[in-house]
Amino acid sequence: MTADRVFREASGRSVATLIRLFGDIDIAEDAVQDAYAIALRRWPRDGLPPNPGGWITTTARNLAIDRLRRESRARELLADMAALAHDHDSGTPEEGGPVQDDRLRLIFTCCHPALAPEAQVALTLRLLGGLSTEQVARAFLVAEPTMAQRLVRAKRKIKAARIPYRVPDDHELPARLPQVLAVVYLIANAGVDDPGIGAEAIRLARLLAMLMPDEPEVAGLLALLLLSESRRESRTGRDGAFVLLGEQDRGRWDHALIAEGQAIVRACLRRDQPGPYQLQAAINAVHADASRFEQTDWPQIVALYDQLLAIAPTPVVALNRAIAVGEVDGAAAALAIVDALDLEGYHPFHATRADLLHRLGRDDEAATAYARAAELAPSEAEREFLQHGGRAGR
Repeated sequence: MTADRVFREASGRSVATLIRLFGDIDIAEDAVQDAYAIALRRWPRDGLPPNPGGWITTTARNLAIDRLRRESRARELLADMAALAHDHDSGTPEEGGPVQDDRLRLIFTCCHPALAPEAQVALTLRLLGGLSTEQVARAFLVAEPTMAQRLVRAKRKIKAARIPYRVPDDHELPARLPQVLAVVYLIANAGVDDPGIGAEAIRLARLLAMLMPDEPEVAGLLALLLLSESRRESRTGRDGAFVLLGEQDRGRWDHALIAEGQAIVRACLRRDQPGPYQLQAAINAVHADASRFEQTDWPQIVALYDQLLAIAPTPVVALNRAIAVGEVDGAAAALAIVDALDLEGYHPFHATRADLLHRLGRDDEAATAYARAAELAPSEAEREFLQHGGRAGR
């Protein structure tokens, strides 16, 4: 395991723990970054410590205490921290115990309604997802200095508004939950090419499910992330090339994750309180049921998309439904739906049009659509795939 990977996987935990201890986001971030810089110098020489993530947290905590000692404004805080320093001198933080929900507390802090929605997502990706400011800026399609300013403003807002670092009380959870779920979902999407971030999103979803076992949409999100993660290894070929769902080697799917996700979906169905994440999870569960692409129950998927579109009538949902309609009623029926959508800047829209046009024998139009999709594609593997005409379609 490299220092870079350790930092990516442990930074969110370390930052969250230090925010709880010191009550200051900037102190926590700076200390964790400084600890990482020390690790880059020491670990290649001395080797990885037994608990690398704990080493980062302990080192960062000590660095933060040293910084506060040098600042006169910290005298009162240092008195409170004296016992803490003594308690941790001989060991490293563990995952269990009273700090196990630190990242969950930080999610609710970042997703406080006093912050703008885009700031909520960006700050959570930065503090908990382990993404650099540059990576967060790329995810939002803005310049890095613009994102840096947005993050600074969000952190200042938390301090100025005295937003509490805690999980909300039970009566506050329903109103706060949708944005928290959206943030965890976006972290998972940001980590589609990064196993560490994907694993972090699942861990956060598990924490939410433990905290709110009676919230069906929390369970639905966890199931969706598990089922999506189960296909990670098959999304690229041995040569690193992008692989469509219909061409994936299903033997490479993680069947333990599939079994867990499908069990949660079945529990959600018994509750009969459908929501967007539950329905998306159910769609993924139907895909996972088929041992071959040709065995997929497309009419069932269309029916689930009909329900999803009724409660979440977005163009992206309509696009995904059109793909399923194309498998049931043919490419012409699907293309009629797709051409009515306004998704010019969304690369799957153009990729879907290209595939449908190719299936209809309209190859010149398909080539133009593939080229546009390639221009917008976020990853090199997808761009290369689309530049080659989606491997000439089906």
